[in-house]
Amino acid sequence: TTTLREWSIIWRQLYVVNNREMFRSVRHMIYDLIEWRSQILSGTLPQDELKELKKKVTAKIDYGNRILDLDLVVRDEDGNILDPEQTSTISLFRAHEIASKQVEERLLEEKSQKQNIDINRQAKFAATPSFALFVNLKNVVCKIGEDAEVLMSLYDPHESKFISENYLVRWSSSGLPKDIDRLHNLRAVFTDLGSKDLKREKISFVCQIVRVGRMELRDNNTRKLTSGLRRPFGVAVMDVTDIINGKVDDEDKQHFIPFQPVAGENDFLQTVINKVIAAKEVNHKGQGLWVTLKLLPGDIHQIRKEFPHLVDRSTAVARKMGFPEIIMPGDVRNDIYVTLVQGDFDKGSKTTAKNVEVTVSVYDEDGKRLESVIFPGAGDEAISEYKSVIYYQVKQPRWFETVKVAIPIEDVNRSHLRFTFRHRSSQDSKDKSEKIFALAFVKLMRYDGTTLRDGEHDLIVYKAEAKKLEDASTYLSLPSTKIELEEKGHSATGKSMQNLGSCTISKDSFQISTLVCSTKLTQNVDLLGLLKWRSNTNLLQQNLKQLMKVDGGEVVKFLQDTLDALFNIMMENSESETFDTLVFDALVFIIGLIADRKFQHFNPVLETYIKKHFSATLAYTKLTKVLKTYVDNAEKCGITDQLFKAMKALEYIFKFIVRSRILFNQLYENKGEADFRESLLQLFKSINEMMSSISDQTVIVKVCGIQLSTLAFVSSAGPTQRHVQIIMEKLLRTVNRTVISMGRDSELIGSFVACMTAILRQMEDYHYAHLIKTFGKMRSDVVDFLMETFIMFKNLIGKNVYPFDWVIMNMMQNKVFLRAINQYADMLNKKFLDQANFELQLWNNYFHLAVAFLTQESLQLENFSSAKRAKILNKYGDMRRQIGFEIRDMWYNLGQHKIKFIPEMVGPILEMTLIPETELRKATIPIFFDMMQCEFHSTRSFQMFENEIITKLDHEVEGGRGDEQYKVLFDKILLEHCRKHKYLAKSGETFVKLVVRLMERLLDYRTIMHDENKENRMSCTVNVLNFYKEIEREEMYIRYLYKLCDLHKECDNYTEAAYTLLLHAKLLKWSEEACAAHLTQRDGYQAATQGQLKDQLYQEIIHYFDKGKMWEEAIALGKELAEQYENEMFDYEQLSELLRKQAQFYENIVKVIRPKPDYFAVGYYGQGFPTFIRNKVFIYRGKEYERREDFEARLLTQFPNAEKMKTTSPPGDEIKNSSGQYIQCFTVKPKLDLPPKFHKPVSEQIVSFYRVNEVQRFEYSRPVRKGEKNPDNEFANMWIERTIYVTAYKLPGILRWFEVKSVEISPLENAIETMQLTNDKINNMIQQHLNDPNLPINPLSMLLNGIVDPAVMGGFTNYEKAFFTERYMHEHPEDHDKIEKLKDLIAWQIPFLAEGIRIHGEKVTEALRPFHERMEACFRQLKDKVEKQYGVRAVVSHLPTRQSYRPAMMCSLHLDFHTPGSTLNVGRQ
Repeated sequence: TTTLREWSIIWRQLYVVNNREMFRSVRHMIYDLIEWRSQILSGTLPQDELKELKKKVTAKIDYGNRILDLDLVVRDEDGNILDPEQTSTISLFRAHEIASKQVEERLLEEKSQKQNIDINRQAKFAATPSFALFVNLKNVVCKIGEDAEVLMSLYDPHESKFISENYLVRWSSSGLPKDIDRLHNLRAVFTDLGSKDLKREKISFVCQIVRVGRMELRDNNTRKLTSGLRRPFGVAVMDVTDIINGKVDDEDKQHFIPFQPVAGENDFLQTVINKVIAAKEVNHKGQGLWVTLKLLPGDIHQIRKEFPHLVDRSTAVARKMGFPEIIMPGDVRNDIYVTLVQGDFDKGSKTTAKNVEVTVSVYDEDGKRLESVIFPGAGDEAISEYKSVIYYQVKQPRWFETVKVAIPIEDVNRSHLRFTFRHRSSQDSKDKSEKIFALAFVKLMRYDGTTLRDGEHDLIVYKAEAKKLEDASTYLSLPSTKIELEEKGHSATGKSMQNLGSCTISKDSFQISTLVCSTKLTQNVDLLGLLKWRSNTNLLQQNLKQLMKVDGGEVVKFLQDTLDALFNIMMENSESETFDTLVFDALVFIIGLIADRKFQHFNPVLETYIKKHFSATLAYTKLTKVLKTYVDNAEKCGITDQLFKAMKALEYIFKFIVRSRILFNQLYENKGEADFRESLLQLFKSINEMMSSISDQTVIVKVCGIQLSTLAFVSSAGPTQRHVQIIMEKLLRTVNRTVISMGRDSELIGSFVACMTAILRQMEDYHYAHLIKTFGKMRSDVVDFLMETFIMFKNLIGKNVYPFDWVIMNMMQNKVFLRAINQYADMLNKKFLDQANFELQLWNNYFHLAVAFLTQESLQLENFSSAKRAKILNKYGDMRRQIGFEIRDMWYNLGQHKIKFIPEMVGPILEMTLIPETELRKATIPIFFDMMQCEFHSTRSFQMFENEIITKLDHEVEGGRGDEQYKVLFDKILLEHCRKHKYLAKSGETFVKLVVRLMERLLDYRTIMHDENKENRMSCTVNVLNFYKEIEREEMYIRYLYKLCDLHKECDNYTEAAYTLLLHAKLLKWSEEACAAHLTQRDGYQAATQGQLKDQLYQEIIHYFDKGKMWEEAIALGKELAEQYENEMFDYEQLSELLRKQAQFYENIVKVIRPKPDYFAVGYYGQGFPTFIRNKVFIYRGKEYERREDFEARLLTQFPNAEKMKTTSPPGDEIKNSSGQYIQCFTVKPKLDLPPKFHKPVSEQIVSFYRVNEVQRFEYSRPVRKGEKNPDNEFANMWIERTIYVTAYKLPGILRWFEVKSVEISPLENAIETMQLTNDKINNMIQQHLNDPNLPINPLSMLLNGIVDPAVMGGFTNYEKAFFTERYMHEHPEDHDKIEKLKDLIAWQIPFLAEGIRIHGEKVTEALRPFHERMEACFRQLKDKVEKQYGVRAVVSHLPTRQSYRPAMMCSLHLDFHTPGSTLNVGRQ
């Protein structure tokens, strides 16, 4: 029920975050649990079913907890949750290991289940190293017409070789099995398959059909034909890889395997098999085999037990050719597989090649045939001779036929294989007269007593009279293989036939291959020497030493015999100790082999041997003695390695000792019990002495020895004080040091930490006090002990050895550690606090450890679910409070030593106070005031403390600690303390306010840092860095500059990244001054001096400006850098490179077209926005080619709940104070602010950069009417509200937006700008026509006519009415200068127009001449009026520059009054 409650909460969260797959998995698990819960509550289940169901439930719960990242639950055998209070630490640790392993297995099961594999099946296969393929032959649908042999086996297509024996079924010509009793019972099991077979790329099930009858099927029966000949008929092949890998598992499915007949009668069966495997499909014409297949886990004994319905005593067993991966004792096997490979036979006197038949038989040295020792296949009787398939008239037959030869072990050394060759004729009469024409043989045992080697053998084919060939004595003394022949000095190849005795070596050749699968016959000389040690005891020492060099696979195969031999050597030499050490080493070697992963399957074999086969009753005394000798001499050179191996093998050595003693007791009824106990005690003492020694030699051995010692003591230790004391004295320090020296990835680390925790858990106050006494008078020993303990605890807490979900284990460890830390803290107070004995480093380590304990992940209760939190509080309380109060008391105990811990301890104490536990905060925040006071008394300021807390606070808050409540508490508590203090009241209050302001910004920053919106993150970052700049914390300021720079780079804002880096560069001087550490916070910069760093920064900034197409900025920096290269550093190589870059930048400015970004004003109104943008207006620089609609869309995706405002006028307080979010957005025009160096007209390509860059003023215009409507001149109160937005900084800058302040401007300034723009327009067009005479004249015609037209009259008539009146002058005396400026601009319009009309006159066509003349007349009229009213302006040599007469308020938005008539049209052009 508790689990269901916990899971349901998570289930809901999965739904919310749309994790569908996990949601479905949890749903299935919840439904299963609800179903099972109701079954359990119904009370109707019988006891055994209830037990099974409970197992199922706990397994499901544990699996679910793992995939949901919940805690691991540890249980006892009955599935009940373990109570940690009632369980020893070691048992708890073991229970966690078991539980963890079970859950891992469940995970694998579930995973493989998804891959379409049955669960139980998977578990069974995982648990067994061997498995078998069960085959049920249902039918052979094939028109043969004669009797046949159906041979089935497993085949590896990649290696082109058979991997199992044959399963042979004899089929009669009537289409039924020959043995009619087996009609529906043709079953076989292919056993001994192992993991290596699973890894094969492909496995095929191959069936070969061999016809048994006449030579040619077509022959009619006119003459008497030879019968009983084995002839190739065809094959059928099926790929069973998926069945063996478990991907397909359906035992009821009948598989059809199509049949492929041989093409010609001399087509080799092996060739046909390979052809069929390579072919896509077989043209079978409905012929083939029907079989069912199933993979079964286990060896033959297990299979018979677990699958009796499939495999019974009548089922044929076809073994793998070769050993299974695990050989159990008692599995005695002595098989030799013989494969007829190929031959090459001369046709001799015949006109065509012979039809060769090979007959295989086994003879002893007396020439007597061994009966019934050849097995052509499983499911068939043993035979005395085997006849091969005959290939018709083939000179070089290739058979690839394998038979198993099984000979009694005692006969092997006397036996040999005999192969005779005979030509077979299709005519019976001829056939009878055919004699054996040749013979080959090979002995099964070599001259050195080892068995025939595995692999191919090229046999010598001997010729002689048939009678002589049948006599073994004729040939047995001769060499049997070509290699042997060469060894005896004869040439193996020779044209002439060589005569050896009465036999001749034929030119014919014949190859076989053999494979020995024997648990009694070895092919290894060294092993054989040991197994037959009695035959030559002089070589015994050498044989024992040689054993260590034998291949492991060979040793484990003969495990029982080898162990028997070793113990026999020991027993039969019981009086002397000559061989004891060598036998011991050999035993350790064998145990070590089995510990190796490769042979770990042999563990049960060793266990079985010890329990059932081992019989050496005196072995215990010798094994104990040798082991003790090794331990006593641990320091000696050369011993360590062997001792280390012995320690690793300790478990089994003790099992042998114990078993040997038990056997001895059964025989002699407890005789020598006291001696036995004494020898064990002495051994343990020796081990203890070795453990406590400190030499390097023994370190490695200790790692293994430790477990034994713990075992020895803990097993005998009851809950008595004395025992715990002994363990503590002997082991605690050793265990500690082992843990310290061990790597975290060591398999044993968990066990050792559990041992240590177990010892500490048993210790009472008395033991801790006693522990210090054990160090005697040496004070430094105590310091060392405490030091190493503190460091070890801190490491274990920081990097826990147990997984995070082992909550019970981790909490148990924490509880024990907490008590130990507090006990050790007492020692600090008692022994190391007074002036004489104070140990700074020790106290320092204590504080760091205590804070690490308090801040560790597993104690942060607020991160857990409420159920888990309640459980932990109920069982352990909040350990953070306990240790926190302890830290506080320890701090106050320090007295005059406190100053030694400032500023180092500020960080750790800050970490502690940030833990979100109110009582703890209230108790520990006052420590800060204490620190301020300490430093103030010492130095009259608390600068070090202040610097440290600001630096550390930044890291802590960014790391996720701290909250609003902490800020309030910090403010309240410290202010209270400061105000009470005589000297700290003022400076303290300033400091507290500063930290609170910083915290506000940092908390804002942290909140926004997880925001997907990078722009908010940038704003917040700037907020923080400006604060650090204001309080002059250069280090922190630079840190945030780089955070900002990285954000810009992520968004490809290269220009802004460059400006950001420039702020860092500006902090540096071009000097040889050393670079302070905080200035180079990036790994990329390698600079010793400020000048070098500035150089590197400039290069990077120039690179970013180049990427942002801000070449003007890059050039400015380049010039500064070039100055340094040329006149300070004299680095001409760098200078030349830089100048080449500069040249490129200049060229880019003139030739590359740069997109002009738009600028947008954005207002964020309403209390729904974060504080740093609330009710503020910003100017944003748009991206390249970004339209306002796109920009708005981008803006509104960041604030999906915001409402877009329809108007562009500033909103009222109602909207500003509302709880919603309102966004106002419109395009503004940047106002050009040309640098003063451009004092004469320049190319537009150069000026265009400044129209949208280095701008700080932006304008937006909208028409408004102010005051009463004037019937005479409606323009007098028609105002253009021109809002000029001035940003805090120029754009572009370190952000793509800046906050603004707005200014409202009067219509008079508007008029000045409009007039200036009109003059500029005429001037620009004249310049263009002067530069390019071919320009079309139309735009000039329209421009000039629009100005001189009588209806417009220069566009200034309305200005005169509005501004040039006495009334206006009287009301606005401050505008006098501006009115004069406007008049000046009107006067200057005339020379511009005159020049324009002159050019127009030169270019005008005849058709437009009347138009030009009218325009000239209008101009004269206008000129007279203007010169009369405003004076004459004359152009001396050229037109005045734009710059000279440019009013200060320059604007690119303007009003034109072009429309004829008296009304005024307001518009934006």
